[in-house]
Amino acid sequence: MAKRRPSGDGMVRKRPDGRWEGRIVVGHKENSDPIFRYIYAPTQKELLAKLHQKLDAYEGIELTENSRMTLSEWLDRWLKEYAASTVRPSTLDGYRNYARHYIKPYLGDKQVSQITSMDVQKLYTRLKREGRVHEHPEFGYQLSDAMLNRIHAMFHRAMKIAEQEHLISKNPTEGVAVPKPNYRPKQILNDKQLDSFMEAIQRDEVWRDFFYTELTIGLRCGELCGLKWEDFDEEAGTLKIQRTVHAKRNGVLNVGEPKTGKGNRKIVLPATTAAVLRERKKTALTEWIFPQPLKPEEPTNPHSAYYHMKAILKKEGLPSIRFHDLRHTFATHALTSGVDAKTLSGILGHTNASFTLDTYTHVTGDMQKQAAGIVGDFMTDILGEEWKPWEESAKMAMEPSA
Repeated sequence: MAKRRPSGDGMVRKRPDGRWEGRIVVGHKENSDPIFRYIYAPTQKELLAKLHQKLDAYEGIELTENSRMTLSEWLDRWLKEYAASTVRPSTLDGYRNYARHYIKPYLGDKQVSQITSMDVQKLYTRLKREGRVHEHPEFGYQLSDAMLNRIHAMFHRAMKIAEQEHLISKNPTEGVAVPKPNYRPKQILNDKQLDSFMEAIQRDEVWRDFFYTELTIGLRCGELCGLKWEDFDEEAGTLKIQRTVHAKRNGVLNVGEPKTGKGNRKIVLPATTAAVLRERKKTALTEWIFPQPLKPEEPTNPHSAYYHMKAILKKEGLPSIRFHDLRHTFATHALTSGVDAKTLSGILGHTNASFTLDTYTHVTGDMQKQAAGIVGDFMTDILGEEWKPWEESAKMAMEPSA
């Protein structure tokens, strides 16, 4: 049996065509045969410089025979064997679309171990300029920064596993420049707009309880659609959140786990919301608290809820907000009404209170100003005129400079 050549071993030769060729051992097949990487240059000096770079790059690396598979083959395997068991069905569908529409057409035929950071950077630049699948009336084929970020997050995860499985020597998505996501700003219904929306839903017998519950506890749309009567404790006035509904493009509904570990939670309901659900339960026909109006054996489709909300907003002349903005509306009014961030974080199912505070800085900033004013009045009452110099300094610090 031939002696196993160590990884990092290299050799140089001059080809018949005059070019110089170098090769380096980067791993081994199952039968111990070496796996080579080849480098070419017009002169021996240039080749040696390139070869030394490769030797440094592959130092301590032991690639497997699977490193010869194409990127398309690896992404298919990663989606099936790794991603499918760790993400929600809707997220997996998104990953498949990212791979099919944005990565495979450009890099899919290239060997996975040959993908470089430059390849990835060129891909992102091209996607940003012309990556949209369908032309947009305003942006043409330009891909949004937010979508590019989601593609990058998925690609990075796939290549990280490839590195762990010794298919590649280094994750090529590391250090690549990606634009910051340009998410749409939150839109909040103000007091007057909220009153108009509440009046409108009171006239809608089918959707009234659905939207009232949303506006009083701020669930994610899928969580609200996934509520069952077994989750509702009539006597205690509490509600367990332990599932969520996702709608696929073909209309099929998937029922799964909440978005995060903290998503499994118990909420103490406002008295009015508990009363609404108790009354609703008297005429319930299925296990779902909010069943589909025409298919009561199934939960409400999140897409149906979204489109019905849009119809109400349009009819009432209200801003065309997203469904998630109803959740933001609840959270904003809760904070301004005095609900502390830790309690609100538990209601919303956030991972921690600091995330809640970061998400609603537009509210907490105003609350801090209000708190500063209260403290200032309090200290003036105690210290009287002695407080004035500090009070004036604080006012000057808060005023914008010219």
